[in-house]
Amino acid sequence: MKALVYHGMKDVRVDNVPDPEIKEDRDAIIRVTSTAICGSDLHIYNGGIPQPRPMVLGHEFMGIVEEVGRGVTNLKRGDRVVVPFPIACGHCFFCNHHLPGHCENSNPEHYGPEGGVLTEKGGALFGYTDLYGGYDGGQAEYVRVPYADHGPRIVPDSLTDEQVLFLTDIFPTGYSGIDWGEVQGGEIVAIFGAGPVGIMAAKSAWLRGAARVVIIDPLQYRLDKAKATANCETIRWEDRKQVIEEIRAMSGGRGADVCVEAVGFEPMRDLLDRVKAVVNFEKGSPKVLEACMSAVRRGGIVSVLGVYPAYYDNFPVGQFFDKGIKLVGGQAPAHKHIDKLLQYVVEGRVRLDDVISHRLPLSEAAHGYDIFRNKKDDCTKVVLKP
Repeated sequence: MKALVYHGMKDVRVDNVPDPEIKEDRDAIIRVTSTAICGSDLHIYNGGIPQPRPMVLGHEFMGIVEEVGRGVTNLKRGDRVVVPFPIACGHCFFCNHHLPGHCENSNPEHYGPEGGVLTEKGGALFGYTDLYGGYDGGQAEYVRVPYADHGPRIVPDSLTDEQVLFLTDIFPTGYSGIDWGEVQGGEIVAIFGAGPVGIMAAKSAWLRGAARVVIIDPLQYRLDKAKATANCETIRWEDRKQVIEEIRAMSGGRGADVCVEAVGFEPMRDLLDRVKAVVNFEKGSPKVLEACMSAVRRGGIVSVLGVYPAYYDNFPVGQFFDKGIKLVGGQAPAHKHIDKLLQYVVEGRVRLDDVISHRLPLSEAAHGYDIFRNKKDDCTKVVLKP
C-alpha cells in the first residue's frame, strides 16, 4: 500500500509499505478514505519529538472497516467509522476514569508514572513515534486499529467525511480545553493560537455559552480564518505586553476567565527567544503558556492543549500561586467526548469542515507538510485523500 513515511527531520515521503494485518483479536483493519495533517505532526516533522526509525505518520483518519479480529463484535466489514487518536484498551484504571491518553496497556515498552521526557510516557497514539507506542498511523491507504471494539465510532451515511473527520482529534481537543476551563456560560475566553485546534476551541466555547471569545495569533490570515469560521474577536500578537493589555481592557482590567493555550512549544520565535532557549538548555519555548498565565484573571483557568515534551526551569510558579490559577492540560480524552460531539454535528449545531484550506491526494502529502509547516498559500488545514 501507499503511506506517508517519516524518514528524518523534514523528510517525509509517500512509500510502498506492507499492508497492515490483524495481530490481536481486538484489531480491525480500516481502509482510509480521509486523513489529515495535524499541527502536532509537525513536532515530529521538525525533529522536536525524536523518532529514530521510519514510521507511518497520522492520527486523524477515518474510513471503511475491511476486516475485524475475533474479539470485535460491534463492527463489521463495510462499516464507516471515525477513530479517536489515542489508542486505549477501554478497561484499565485510566480508561475507566475517562483518561484514554493514559491507558496502561497500549504502550507497554515506554509507559510509566513519571511522565519523563524520553521515558515513562502515557498511552499510545496513532503514528506518533516509538515513545507513544510505535503504531503506524493513518496517513496511508490502510491502517491497523488496536482495541477496535472500544475506539472507532460508526458515522451516519448522511454526513460526508469532511463533516466528521475532525472528531478524531482537533474537535475533541478544542472542546477539552473549554471543558477543562469549566465554561458554563457568560465567560470571557481567550484562545492563544488561531490554528485548527484554536478554532475548534472557539467553536466549543460558543457551544458552552461563553459571552466573549477572542483568538490571538501573529498571522493575519489565520486570524481572518478564525473570525470567519468561529465568529470570534481577534487580536494580532505583536508583542506579549500589547496582547495582555488588550485582553485586560476587554475584561475590566481583570483578565480572561479562561485562557486556552493552543500553540505548544514551537511558537513563532525571534532571535532573543532562541538565544534564551539555548542558554537555558530548553527545547522550544513556553512563551505562549507564560502569556496565558499573565492574561488570565486571578482565580481563572489556563487550559493547555499545545504539546510540551520538555522541562522548563523558569516556569512562573510564583505567579501561578499568587494569582490562584488552575492549570490543566494534556492529551485530550477524545473517547470521553466523541459521542456527544458527533451528535452536535448531526444536529447541525457546529460545522467542522470550514477550517479546511487544502485538499490533496495522499501522493502529495509531503507538499502538504511543507505548506502547513511554513504557512504557505494561507494554509490552515490539509486533508489528504488516499
